[in-house]
Amino acid sequence: MLQHTRDINNGTPVLTLKPGVTAVVGDEGTGKTQLLHQLSEAYQGQVFGCDLKLPNQDNDTAQACWDVWQKSYPNFDADLLQALIDALSLREHTHKQLFMLSTGSRRKVALAGALASGATVTLLDQPFVSLDAVSIQAVLDFLQDMSTHPTRAWVVADYTVPAGVDLALRVQL
Repeated sequence: MLQHTRDINNGTPVLTLKPGVTAVVGDEGTGKTQLLHQLSEAYQGQVFGCDLKLPNQDNDTAQACWDVWQKSYPNFDADLLQALIDALSLREHTHKQLFMLSTGSRRKVALAGALASGATVTLLDQPFVSLDAVSIQAVLDFLQDMSTHPTRAWVVADYTVPAGVDLALRVQL
């Protein structure tokens, strides 16, 4: 069962997530990212979230990021991480510092960690931006595989519903 609290600011329910994949869709400025922040607070302690765009991580390697997340998430799946590293073509980048990676490769580092984290709730804000077609398909295939997961939830916030993914819930903003 996915447990949540109420919005910290005003006490109203944020959104009760169902296991599987939830799509939060809307145009620019409709509140998709804000909703993810509220969900992060509401499901505190059960959420994986990271932002590798932050400059304070520029000197970390991809492997160092994954090592930290593996220690931080007790259900982290190291075997799945290795499969994702291959599916997202990250093998050659594992020991590069993040500042050396393209925006797309940096995003793939975060996605591999997020998908392997084992977190009860995984929040993905526009996960397909700057990804190549092969990587987009790998993420879509993963989400479809997880669409029937009995205890975990993935929330994908984007302009459109992820293609070919069965949804537990769709939220239109």
